[in-house]
Amino acid sequence: MPQIIKILGFAGSLRKGSYNRALLRAAAELLLPDTELEAFDLEGVPGFNADLESTPPDKIKEFKAKIKAADAVLIVTPEYNYSVPGVLKNAIDWTSRPSGDSVWPGKTVAVMSASTGMLGGSRAQYHLRQTFLFLDVKAVMKPEVFVTFAAQKFDESGKLTDESTRKVVKDLLLALVTLARKN
Repeated sequence: MPQIIKILGFAGSLRKGSYNRALLRAAAELLLPDTELEAFDLEGVPGFNADLESTPPDKIKEFKAKIKAADAVLIVTPEYNYSVPGVLKNAIDWTSRPSGDSVWPGKTVAVMSASTGMLGGSRAQYHLRQTFLFLDVKAVMKPEVFVTFAAQKFDESGKLTDESTRKVVKDLLLALVTLARKN
């Protein structure tokens, strides 16, 4: 029996009705056999403060422990002002500090995004992928999941109903798990 791959997922949006949070829930529905996904809520992540990096808040200690324990990480990000949301950037900054205590090196990571516009959060993903270089993660490069015109792909309850989008999310999960098993 194959080892269960534990995925930690989190959305860079704090809005409860966010399409990105809904996309994370869809990923949980589309999991492959021998995988499990735990969602972490970034609500309450404070702005990064280097004065506190050696004694981070409890929320950050919990987050770092969950990333360390996971075999893979799935980040779902909206795009704000052509980039990643501040809460997501702060969460990454906290978990990569202090120097020598980053949880990221060698971690298998995938990213996807949803947007009501025609670019699907692509610019935020590209900025996040630049950050991956410094974090020294093993990033899933393809397939790229940019959910465009998200309002047309989710129903009123936040369920992902678009079959082609469901397929590419499942393909991304397969790529994430495959890379994590090699790691």
